[in-house]
Amino acid sequence: KWENLFKRRELVHVDAVKEFYAKMSVIYLKKKDVVKSKVRGVEIEFDHKKLATILGVPGTNGICEYIKDVWEESKYTKPLEITRRFANDENLMAARRVKSGELKPFQRFVHFLVMKNVVLRFGKMDTSSFLDHTYMDHLMSRRLVNLPRVMIRHMSYVISMKDHELPYGDWLTMVFEAFGVPLVDKKGEEPKRYDYFEETFLTMCKLTRENGVWWIGSGENRRRDDDVDAPEEEAEEEDEGNKDDFDWEAIIDEGCS
Repeated sequence: KWENLFKRRELVHVDAVKEFYAKMSVIYLKKKDVVKSKVRGVEIEFDHKKLATILGVPGTNGICEYIKDVWEESKYTKPLEITRRFANDENLMAARRVKSGELKPFQRFVHFLVMKNVVLRFGKMDTSSFLDHTYMDHLMSRRLVNLPRVMIRHMSYVISMKDHELPYGDWLTMVFEAFGVPLVDKKGEEPKRYDYFEETFLTMCKLTRENGVWWIGSGENRRRDDDVDAPEEEAEEEDEGNKDDFDWEAIIDEGCS
């Protein structure tokens, strides 16, 4: 499950993070991508399975597609359907980016979760990307996502850009510790409060939960939010023994406790 990782926030060692990305390279193999770097004299090398072990999350199966400027249809990704869903307009005739103001409250929450935890980036909540909407759709449709492999692909994209923010700073502390990178002599920074979800963000989205039911609004205007799909029957797994459904309710519970 992801909830233990999402609620865990380590100190961010900024200098170590900068060195990691500056020296990072990725080797692309058929069934895995391998990250190599060097921080404070310590060699670091991991693939998605090693990263999964370090972060304490599943990393064997799941979707790991990475979409940026071209939004193409795939087995699970249907751009027009996703656009209609998040723009809440069944009459749209072409896929496009959806503004956060068009999202329903729970959709807005999932957008925040994706933007701050899955394909982490910084910026205003009113910005969005095809990648955001793709993973919002995967999670709300309860498809299995290979988080560590998505992270590696996002890291790879970041080092290809000149002025992109450096993501996963606090989670990289766990990587540095796993490889024995000396951090005790350097002061770490606390993660920004607004960089992860918590109860205050649920309040901003006008979301409350009672007895397992999600509600939008307050008082006489309160209504149920039923915009969460049932699990898809046709989803295929490489290994049923390793199947681990994304438990979004548990993540919200843990993040707000």
